[in-house]
Amino acid sequence: MTGIDLHAHTVYSDGTYPPRRTISLARERRLDTVAITDHDTTGGLDEALAAGGELGVQVVPGVEFSTLYRDEGVHILCYFMDASDPDFAAELQRLRADRFSRGELMVRKLQELGYPISFERVREIAEGGNIVRPHVAQALVEAGVVPTLKDAFTEELIGSNGRAYVEKHALHPLDALALIHQAGGVCVLAHPGTWRETSPAPRELLDELAGAGLDGIEASHPEHTPEVEADYIRTAQRLGLFWTGSSDCHGERYDPVRLGMRTTPVEQYERLKTRAAELRLARARAEPV
Repeated sequence: MTGIDLHAHTVYSDGTYPPRRTISLARERRLDTVAITDHDTTGGLDEALAAGGELGVQVVPGVEFSTLYRDEGVHILCYFMDASDPDFAAELQRLRADRFSRGELMVRKLQELGYPISFERVREIAEGGNIVRPHVAQALVEAGVVPTLKDAFTEELIGSNGRAYVEKHALHPLDALALIHQAGGVCVLAHPGTWRETSPAPRELLDELAGAGLDGIEASHPEHTPEVEADYIRTAQRLGLFWTGSSDCHGERYDPVRLGMRTTPVEQYERLKTRAAELRLARARAEPV
């Protein structure tokens, strides 16, 4: 077992598997390391860590932060952070509260447009976890409005700038980077080739983040072509960063289930762990005795 997958979601955000099932699947697929990176929550980490201990899978604690750049979402992955850091925990709480009210507003807009869905059903689909757009999309599928989740992400419905779209609260990526480092976490730019859902993140954003201390780039991702992956590996090398490979698994939300479809080379993971140790040491030295 040598596989390292550093991006997976559970029912605590928009995945379809509980944390224990995700870790069990990692073992089945001969992964020895998997990161749980739910959107804006650490709620599933305790269950995942316990399962990892039982099944012999190293679980990397993580979060996928929502940020905004030029009014478009940018996702930032965080690893090995101190989730009890007060500012870090407060920002996650703000993000979770915003996702709840955002979900309510999107459903209200859809109802005003004549679509027969309810917020109660969206909450049931979320199973107590963060409410995210795929939960609203699932309600639209169940109501017969669209045939698939993907079909809900349009200008008519809940795609970016769609008629029922509602913007979310989020930090600027540079502010998220500072917050993550403050909490002793390693910071990686997630799937930069899918900014604005289809177009790549602006190069100036990568340069700004690198100048502010970005640690790595998620270069290998199921939605990156081989050419895009190679380009981001070169970009990471140019900027002096490590790079990761990850499945961004959401359980059965995608077909096939992605876990292990992309993995991180051992040498890149070792660089990530070394950076995590450096950040922990710097944080410890900065704290008052």
